[in-house]
Amino acid sequence: MTILTDLADLIPEAVQRLRGVVTRTPVHVDQRLTHATGSEVWLKREDLQPVRSYKLRGAYNLMSQLTDEERATGVICASAGNHGQGVAYSAAALGIKATVVVPRTTPRQKRQRIWELGRGQVELVLHGATYDEASEEASRMASNGGVLVPAFNDARTAAGQATLIVESFEQLGFVPDVVMIPIGGGGLVSGAAAWLRQHHPGVRLIGVEPDGAPCVAAAISAGRPVTLSEIDTFVDGAAVRRVGDFTFEVIREARIELIRVPEGQICSEMLDMYQTDGIIAEPAGALATAALPTGGIGPRVQIAAGSSVLAVVSGGNNDVSRYAEIVERSLIHEGRKHYFLVDFPQQPGALRAFLDRVLGPDDDIAYFEYVKRNARETGPALVGVELGNPTDYPFLLQRIKECGMHVTEVAHDSPFFRFLT
Repeated sequence: MTILTDLADLIPEAVQRLRGVVTRTPVHVDQRLTHATGSEVWLKREDLQPVRSYKLRGAYNLMSQLTDEERATGVICASAGNHGQGVAYSAAALGIKATVVVPRTTPRQKRQRIWELGRGQVELVLHGATYDEASEEASRMASNGGVLVPAFNDARTAAGQATLIVESFEQLGFVPDVVMIPIGGGGLVSGAAAWLRQHHPGVRLIGVEPDGAPCVAAAISAGRPVTLSEIDTFVDGAAVRRVGDFTFEVIREARIELIRVPEGQICSEMLDMYQTDGIIAEPAGALATAALPTGGIGPRVQIAAGSSVLAVVSGGNNDVSRYAEIVERSLIHEGRKHYFLVDFPQQPGALRAFLDRVLGPDDDIAYFEYVKRNARETGPALVGVELGNPTDYPFLLQRIKECGMHVTEVAHDSPFFRFLT
C-alpha cells in the first residue's frame, strides 16, 4: 500500500458522506477558452457552492467523522477565507462550535461570509498577515483544547476535496485528456491525484501555482517541504508559505506537472472571465484557467489542439473593492501601463507639448501629479501612461527620447513602483 492508494481508498466514502450536503455544481464548456486554445475546455464551477468554493467538501467530510466527544469540544481552523466558510457552514449544519482564525489581510467579504454561514456557531479571530501565521495561531489554540480542522494537510480533508473530480467525471460522461487544478497547500490536487492515478492514470494532471507563492514547486525542488521567506498574498486562496507534509508526499508520489503563473496573468484571466463569461472568480478561482494556452502574455502550458480539458474554477469569493487593483495588475502584466518621472520646463504649454510629441493616437494619460516649484526652471511630474497597444512601447520610448525633456521610467521592481500600484 502507498500513500496514494490509502488516500484513494477514502474517497468513495467521502462521496457518499457529502451526497445531499454539497451542491452538485455544473460542468460546462467555456466557448471563450475553447476558441482561444483550440481544445474543448470544460469548467467545473465550484464557485457556485453555497460557500462559493470547493472547501466545503473537505471541511464537512472531516467534521462529520468526529466523535461525540470531539464535537462537544469544538473545532478550530486556520483559513485564508474559503476554508473558514466551509468550516462555518459545516459547524452550523452539524451543531458544532468552531473558532476560525484568519489573517488580517483576508478580504472583508470572506470574513463577513464566515459570520453569516456560521449562524452563531463561529468565533472569528484575526491573526497575522499570512495564512501560515494564522495556522500557527490555530495550532497553538488547539493545543489548549479543540479539534484542529486542517485546510489541506489531512487525508480526510483531501478525500473530501477530491469528490469534485469524481463528480466532474460523472457529469462529463467521458474521460478528459487533461485536468487542471489550482494549488495552494495541496489538498485538492493531492486528493485529485490519488483518485486519478488509481482510476484514470492516463489523464494528464497539471497543478497551477501563483508565481508569488510557489510552495509546492519549492518543496519538489528541495525534496522536502520548505518555508518560503516571502510570498505575494494577492492570490489569498493559494498564498501558502509551506506545503503540508502529508500533501507533499502525495504530490511527490503522483509526479504531477506543475506550472507557475504571474499574479498579473491571473488578473487578466479574472477580467476575461467577468467580462466575457459572466463568472465572478476570486484570484485562486482563475488560477487554473490562467495557465491555458490562450495566446496571452506569460507562461502557459502546452496542450495539443483538439484535447479535452477540465479546469476547476475553485472559488468566487472576490471582494468588489479589489477590482481596481486587479485592473492595474492586469495592465502592468500586459505591458500597457507605465510610469515616468518627467522634468517639465516651468512654462506655459509644456504639458501640451509633451502630450502632442509623446502620446500615440490610442494612448492615454492614466495618472498625473505635478507640484509647481517657485524659482526653478523645471519641475518633476509623475506621469502614468496607458498604451492602446502594448507593442507600441518601443515607439513610445523613442518619442520620449526625442521630446527634449528629461524623462526617467519608474522601474517595475523598484519600491516606488510598488508604492504606486
